[in-house]
Amino acid sequence: MSLSKVITRFPPSPTGFLHLGRARTALFNYIFAKQSKGEMVLRFEDTDSDRSKKEFENDMTECLSWLGIKYDVGPFWQSKRTDIYKKYLKKMIDDGFAYLSKEDPTEADRAEGRTRTEVIRFKNPNKKITFTDLIRGDITFDTTDLKDFVIARSVNEPLYHLAVVVDDYEMGITHIIRGEDGISNTPRQILIQEAIGAGRPLYAHLPLILAKDKSKLSGRHGAVSVKEYREKGYLPDALINYLALLGWNPGTEQEIFSLGDLIREFKIEGINKAGAIFNDEKLQWTNKEYIRKIPLVEQTKLLTKWAPGLISLNTETLTKLTPLVFERISIFGEITQMFNDGEFDYLLSAPTYAPEVLLWKGKSTTEEVSAYLSKSIELLSSVSDQTFDRVVVKEAIWTYAESVGRGQLLWPMRYALSGREKSPDPFILSELLGKTETLKRLTHARDLLLKK
Repeated sequence: MSLSKVITRFPPSPTGFLHLGRARTALFNYIFAKQSKGEMVLRFEDTDSDRSKKEFENDMTECLSWLGIKYDVGPFWQSKRTDIYKKYLKKMIDDGFAYLSKEDPTEADRAEGRTRTEVIRFKNPNKKITFTDLIRGDITFDTTDLKDFVIARSVNEPLYHLAVVVDDYEMGITHIIRGEDGISNTPRQILIQEAIGAGRPLYAHLPLILAKDKSKLSGRHGAVSVKEYREKGYLPDALINYLALLGWNPGTEQEIFSLGDLIREFKIEGINKAGAIFNDEKLQWTNKEYIRKIPLVEQTKLLTKWAPGLISLNTETLTKLTPLVFERISIFGEITQMFNDGEFDYLLSAPTYAPEVLLWKGKSTTEEVSAYLSKSIELLSSVSDQTFDRVVVKEAIWTYAESVGRGQLLWPMRYALSGREKSPDPFILSELLGKTETLKRLTHARDLLLKK
């Protein structure tokens, strides 16, 4: 087999949503092919007809597209290639590399109503096989332990190992980059390669992605599918960046890599042998770094996308609100949570509250606080509409606030403007609401106290 053109493959089984481990495998295959000016093949290994679903195929292709991982050839479906496998099976039997084996049906066969008593087994030459792994070096297996393994349930029902080898041969795959859990499959597949006259691809087995407790990452550790991370509000570039550094060491202190950077900088020799620990906090940090790079205009669009209830706000208010929100978030889903928690309610309507909440830690009387608010109204009324921002508002009332006690004035101002114990400071609130609405709400608070 000529190695003049690199051809990798991503061959998922469409029996579940695209998870992070598979996405990283697809990424490394894509990067390696692109930097070699080669191609990546997409192949669905859907011979398990009971568990394979179109829904999962669609999810995989959509998520790959979202991540920016583009396959060059395919997709292919193993379920549509039975005639090809049948041709190889017959030849292997004719050449003495495989044989029909009469056997009693297993319990699983009986449970599924199968009564066949014949499978096709590979005739094991019982020898040692050594292959070179681009990450792990030479690996040797004694194939005697494998015995004569089954490669097909019948001529029309090839099993995984045969189908994979035939596909890789027919599609000209030069490099097989897959998870380390595929190492044990390699000796069987090499034996089949030799039997059908296929050349041996180069292998690279990636370390597993592990949870913090060093167990294999799974659903019990939280979100593991690309779809879930997309729905939570992660950026595809951030997820790509983070996945690339799960097991690959660039040899520098650089932590932010675009897909283009990865294609230029990636070296398969830089992949670690040990499992890579998945860290949600580090992924969130990476995502935040990418969020910071988004221009303000685009951030504003994203704000209303993730909190559609804010669409009614005018452009000026949204433009002022956006940086306040984006400096707090690591993922876009947090915007939705903030909205659902009522953190933006004060922008949509004036708050309602009992007058007692305006008293700072119970240290003031209603008469005192109403007087503080009256003075703040007086001071802010002298500020022009055009210069009514957080800096000027603070300058206008700060000296007075210090003279009466900052908490005594700033607390009732904050609550009068937002109706919340936790909110931006009253200077920011004033800027967001504008002069007219700020004075209206402060006046309402003062009048509530006076009535009390």
